[in-house]
Amino acid sequence: MRRLWALLAALVLCWPGVGAASPGPRPTAASVAGDTTRPPLLAYYYQWFDAGSWQRAKTDLPLAGPYSSDDPQVIDRQITEARSAGIDGFIVGWKRGVVNDRRLRKLVDAAEARNFKLAMIYQSLDFHRRPLPVAQVAADFRYFRDHFAASPALLRVAGRPLTVWSGTWSYAHDDVARVTSAVRGELRVLATEKNVDGYRRIADVTDGDAYYWSSADPETTPGYADKLQEMARAVHADHKIWIAPCAPGFDAQLVGGTRPVPRRDGATLSAGYTAALRSSPDAVGLISWNEFSENTHVEPSHDHGDRYLQVLRDLRGVQATVTPRSDPGGSGDVPGRSVAGSGPSRAYWAFAGLVAPMLLITPFAVRRLHASRRSGPAPVEERGTGPGQAVSRSPGSTSPRCSRPDRAP
Repeated sequence: MRRLWALLAALVLCWPGVGAASPGPRPTAASVAGDTTRPPLLAYYYQWFDAGSWQRAKTDLPLAGPYSSDDPQVIDRQITEARSAGIDGFIVGWKRGVVNDRRLRKLVDAAEARNFKLAMIYQSLDFHRRPLPVAQVAADFRYFRDHFAASPALLRVAGRPLTVWSGTWSYAHDDVARVTSAVRGELRVLATEKNVDGYRRIADVTDGDAYYWSSADPETTPGYADKLQEMARAVHADHKIWIAPCAPGFDAQLVGGTRPVPRRDGATLSAGYTAALRSSPDAVGLISWNEFSENTHVEPSHDHGDRYLQVLRDLRGVQATVTPRSDPGGSGDVPGRSVAGSGPSRAYWAFAGLVAPMLLITPFAVRRLHASRRSGPAPVEERGTGPGQAVSRSPGSTSPRCSRPDRAP
């Protein structure tokens, strides 16, 4: 009898997702160079969107529908989806402004609440890709330092929050030095140079390089992997930070691009990720979470569904923690997804509803059997009942979308 009881209890406790320890937290990348076997994966993230943004230069749209980067539920879903795919943090595009500051504050607050990491990429080129005045860039970096850098959500390297300066190639050495000299004691400022010579030109006044290379095909571009390794060697020779790029594909024809890079159902992303790892990066920069104008997004979309989150899970060796669901109203969870570890499934409760009564009834039945053998019928015992309840979940909402790095949509 004891064996039967133990077996039944084991069936309940060992049901998937119940009784077992939940997976440990995903690495938070508190130090970029902290894990050489699986460097942090940081996705470039853009917060330029409102409802009208989706009417311009878009061939694909998010599954979530036209969203606003101001919506806290959108931000929560984006973080949840990104983490489910093995993404450790966002490199968020920013330049100072009332709307951008407000949206960055909302993202920082959400990241703090969810133990998710953020770095900042400063967009120093305007919509027409002209460099902003040096004085403005310098003032904006100081503003970021004073108003955002203290957040525990900021990704730190040796105690200093990580920032990236997009467009350093458009500035003279002394101009770069003017901007970085005031903040490098409190911030790490990476350049975005496109080759070794460019990096070396300003290496003494920056803290490394984050190469934003989305327009090349890792499968067909001659010397693609060699170039990443050459840049990595140059940066690491100075004991500085190297963020290697990878992208799922590229098509910027609606914003002036001429040569698309096909996605190949995930093969392009896999090839780029593998090439990035071969350069021994301190982090991999995924281009991008939601750059819909250049079609480098991995955020779930009408054209691709959540295919690229699945590809990332395979590359990162993480289990899927969410499953599709759709919720226009938004519960804060991933669109149509029930989060693993958040509670037993319907199947579990149905199973438990059958087994739990057996666990309660069996000992009484056995005692009655023994008693009847000794002295006739036994008094009737009260019988317990198991949970037998189905858990209903409110639908969750879908994910968001965004625009090109140096352009508001």
